[in-house]
Amino acid sequence: MLKRVVLIINLIFVSQFVFSQAKSRADRFFEKGDYTNAAKYYEIDLESSNHKKDLENIVISYYNTFEYGKATRYLRQLVNGRFVEDDKTYDNEFNFKYYQLLSALGDYEKGIDYLERYKANDSIAFNKDDAISTIEDFKLMDSDYKIELVKFNSSASDFGAVKHNGSVYFTSDREAESKLLEKKFKWTHRPFLDIYSVRVSEENDTIGGLVKLPESINSKLHEGNFCFSKNGLTIYVSRSNFVDGKKEFDEDDKNNIHLYKATMNEGVWSDLEKLPFNIDKYSYQHPALSPDEKKLYFSSNQDDSIGSFDLYYVDISDDGTFGESVNLGTTINTVNREHFPFISDDGHLFFSSNGHLGLGMLDNFVSEFVDGAFTKPVNLGAPINSQYDDFSLNYTNKTQGFFASNRKYKDDNIYSFDQTGEIFIREYINKFEIRDQQTEEFVSNVSVTLIDRKGNLIYENTLDSIASFSKNLLANNYVLNASSQGYHNGVLRVKVLEEQDQKHLLYLEKLPPPKPPDPPDPIEVIIEEKNIDEDLKEEDPKRFEMLTDVEGPPIVQKEGKLFFELEPIYFDFDKWDIREDSKVILDELAEKLERYPNIHIKISAHTDSRGSERYNQILSERRAESTRNYLALVGYVNARRIKFQGYGELSPLVDCPQSQCTDEEFQINRRSEFEIVKY
Repeated sequence: MLKRVVLIINLIFVSQFVFSQAKSRADRFFEKGDYTNAAKYYEIDLESSNHKKDLENIVISYYNTFEYGKATRYLRQLVNGRFVEDDKTYDNEFNFKYYQLLSALGDYEKGIDYLERYKANDSIAFNKDDAISTIEDFKLMDSDYKIELVKFNSSASDFGAVKHNGSVYFTSDREAESKLLEKKFKWTHRPFLDIYSVRVSEENDTIGGLVKLPESINSKLHEGNFCFSKNGLTIYVSRSNFVDGKKEFDEDDKNNIHLYKATMNEGVWSDLEKLPFNIDKYSYQHPALSPDEKKLYFSSNQDDSIGSFDLYYVDISDDGTFGESVNLGTTINTVNREHFPFISDDGHLFFSSNGHLGLGMLDNFVSEFVDGAFTKPVNLGAPINSQYDDFSLNYTNKTQGFFASNRKYKDDNIYSFDQTGEIFIREYINKFEIRDQQTEEFVSNVSVTLIDRKGNLIYENTLDSIASFSKNLLANNYVLNASSQGYHNGVLRVKVLEEQDQKHLLYLEKLPPPKPPDPPDPIEVIIEEKNIDEDLKEEDPKRFEMLTDVEGPPIVQKEGKLFFELEPIYFDFDKWDIREDSKVILDELAEKLERYPNIHIKISAHTDSRGSERYNQILSERRAESTRNYLALVGYVNARRIKFQGYGELSPLVDCPQSQCTDEEFQINRRSEFEIVKY
């Protein structure tokens, strides 16, 4: 469970409505922040009658306790007006929650519909198709990081890991050794957050036992995200607002989160001292120092924030005094939430947000520091981000660090990462040469075009005797086309990597001497063989073009439907891996799909009859998904163009009564079909 929420206690603002009747038991739990019990009693109240207020509050309760399926069930009733009040309107914030919840549950395309509605209600421009395409790219960004669960996680919520002097310090709400007098936090029904440390090896394996920081740092309430100075003698901590050992409340009777500081002298931490820029009625949390330690960054909901929580910084003078808080502005901050800042040694800002477009709930972003300012944030994509909450990312060196996520469990867990790619968008120098296949000399007077993966023309020219050119390109996939008199046209598919000085050679083959008269027009042959109606060319020119295209896998018509006629995509018994002999076939299909960018296909996977019907259904679905993934990840076909479905053993090509078939007949039934559903 996302226990860090307690460090940002005002993260979700609750709208209360006044009713003539007395407050229910559920309402009283809700107002106290005991969302677990509130949800339980709202369930009872909603059995008798659906009131809008109860639906809103149970949605918030389940949202805050990370019961996303239950929250979605009641939110669906709210947005569809299934409540007794005549006024069917609801707060726009629930459209944003529905977008988050649907994304977290995997239905991100429907979720984008509600993000579009949320933006429209606030008169914010939004392009749904661009958003879906961008999210697809986020999901396929799996080469920049490698991640691994650390071994010092517990069944509690663990996050905010920081490595210093061979130890990892982190925040956790794990149970104390003595539970008898341990206080519990109403929101989570778990202990309050404390800071722990553990000695680790180079591989982050634990060495020795867990150590809880002393009472001068850890109190009976919350201590959360923190950061150290480089020498380790100063710590900045998010903690519940305390003065003289007592909780401080604001005018709304809330005990907010404030920032504190302590110093170490002869191995002993001093008592925490509240920083002077804290204001009682606001929360301040998630401290992060700049590399020169002259700025302290944090997240706050103070009155000039753009959204519920924004990122700020204060200057730290040489004498240790603090300046006024400065909002990082609209490039970084949104009308939603920004948290967990971290500043790398290069000055780049890493942070978590649910306001910038992402994969689900909180995502990790980075903003490059260029010419004294932060640039537009970049989503770090998978696997750093997931459909769920991903946050508190920080580096321990140039390429390694930690972040936290609740992607696999209800509570947060700490992950280590290794950065293996370039996370900022860069252009790289790429040189192209067109040469004769036999002599390897430059081809004279060659016409070239360079096209990106979306079909945009990047470069076009007719080159003279030196058939070469250089172009700065983003890491991506491109196609180089070349033509010259006396040569076959040439095509080179180029993958620009995140490194400079790449060189790409395209060899052209000379045309052979003149041949005898050409054989019959292959198009006419195809028209005759396929019995294509002569009027189709004018009635449906695109269909005619596809049916008569002789390059790559042919397209055929069966009972009015179009299919790619491929060599069979077979699978080994009980497996769904793409076989090597099938990869060649799928590569050819991917090339043809690239030439027809408007074609959408449906992959239908079938199994033989061995095994249970349910098992075969699941196996066929995995085979269909495996085929889709190969086309998307290896063939670079946009995943939105590919639907897939498994049919199990329901449609065999060879009947096998009581599974009495030869291995060859079973193999025939294990197949995939590729229907064109849109062009």
